[in-house]
Amino acid sequence: MAAQDDDIRPGEVRAATDPATEPPDAGIVFIGRIRSPWKTRADCPRNIAEARERAAPAELEIDPAWRQGLTGLSAGDHLIALYWMNEAPRDLVIQKPHRRPEPTGVFSLRSPARPNPIALATVEIIAIDHAAGRITIDAIDCLDGTPLVDVKPWRQSMDVPPDGAAGPTST
Repeated sequence: MAAQDDDIRPGEVRAATDPATEPPDAGIVFIGRIRSPWKTRADCPRNIAEARERAAPAELEIDPAWRQGLTGLSAGDHLIALYWMNEAPRDLVIQKPHRRPEPTGVFSLRSPARPNPIALATVEIIAIDHAAGRITIDAIDCLDGTPLVDVKPWRQSMDVPPDGAAGPTST
């Protein structure tokens, strides 16, 4: 979904082409949808931390073809959810976040506005119904109906930086 020029903030720059209009390099198969309490972009939290502050559980709804892939997951496990922010613009290369004083490059941000609007969140499984393909999670920061790209188990031995150092704290 390409944004209009009046949708950008001062200092932002659009790419020469909009990836949404280019032929794909690869195909992505959505494995389901995310069911969240967020119905509008204005209501949606800006990130997973804000979503957790609002204490609003959500659900990953897995399509029937992929439900057997849930074998081995259980309540209490943590997942990395990858999802397609289908309402985000895809052609901003420089962005001006509200919380930063200067514009910055898209790849230094977690913003959904990017060439491939793939978002991620590390979430906790609160409950899981393998047969129905429903995973209740602690929180999510996307609109109801957002396409789900993949889920992967979060593993401390692999997913924490080797020196335990925290990265940048801004959006």
